[in-house]
Amino acid sequence: MEENNIPQDNLAFENRIDLSELQESVYKIKNQLHKVIVGQKNMIDLLIVAIFSDGHALIEGVPGVAKTITTKLLSRAMDIDFSRIQFTPDLMPSDILGTSVFNVKTSEFEFKKGPIFSNMVLIDEINRAPAKTQAALFEVMEEKQITMDGTRYPMNAPFIVLATQNPIEQEGTYRLPEAQLDRFLFKINVDYPSASEELEIVTREQALLKNKKLDQIEKVITGEEIIKYRDLITNIKVEKNLLQYIANIVVNTRSNSFLFLGASPRATISILKASKAFAAVAGRDFVTPEDIKNAAIPVLEHRIIVTPEREMEGVTSKQIIEQIIEAVEIPR
Repeated sequence: MEENNIPQDNLAFENRIDLSELQESVYKIKNQLHKVIVGQKNMIDLLIVAIFSDGHALIEGVPGVAKTITTKLLSRAMDIDFSRIQFTPDLMPSDILGTSVFNVKTSEFEFKKGPIFSNMVLIDEINRAPAKTQAALFEVMEEKQITMDGTRYPMNAPFIVLATQNPIEQEGTYRLPEAQLDRFLFKINVDYPSASEELEIVTREQALLKNKKLDQIEKVITGEEIIKYRDLITNIKVEKNLLQYIANIVVNTRSNSFLFLGASPRATISILKASKAFAAVAGRDFVTPEDIKNAAIPVLEHRIIVTPEREMEGVTSKQIIEQIIEAVEIPR
């Protein structure tokens, strides 16, 4: 298993749960993505954990750092339905959810499903749509269903929303409501590649010629397997003192003088779910403090608001979260 680059702990232990199949699937997914994507290890790791945690992810980065192509490749590696929605200022809720259409033959209205009815939904430039359209996502992201004309339409499992946004360009964009941000399990910040990775990118592009990038990707995991792994991850053991550790981190965000808004109880649950998935991907059936630390920053970063005074001083939400994690005592 060493050649698979799957994280392993040095401690010898016997799992109560067999995680070998899950780990093998993670390796296969990464192997497919790395046929095209150079670097971006953190983004890929967090996307996989988000999917196995039954959570949505907001991917933020400047144009051209492989946000959209990575999500497309990820969907190609999975045998599930995929749809892409380009958000624009004139997009209406019905363009996402669907609309009732009058059928002349039956003299009745029929509901025509929108692109949100898919297993994996990529929302490109999510911050370009106005508040009315953003609000249309609230119910479906949290409850995995929509209600139209008094009728409930559930989504097919697995249901995953991956959204991208550009943090630099502000013209023609709208700030996402806090209630919507809270529905994303992770916010994933994507950085520029290093110099060596940049060279690898142009080298691969030169060798690609007329071949299409998406054609290199094979399907290596089914929707049924994703659901099975999610059920498996719920059985990962978390000691009571670690539950207290998670709660202490979140509670500290609410009393921090540098923060205008702390994290909600939904963040506490999200850290728990994500830390279980981190443990499972590492081949362990129990959570460690390191798993919780790995989950805390991407879970909390978009859920807290830095005070205007500290923001003007250049203090970021990530820096404050790191300080909180350092200040909270690690359980022994």
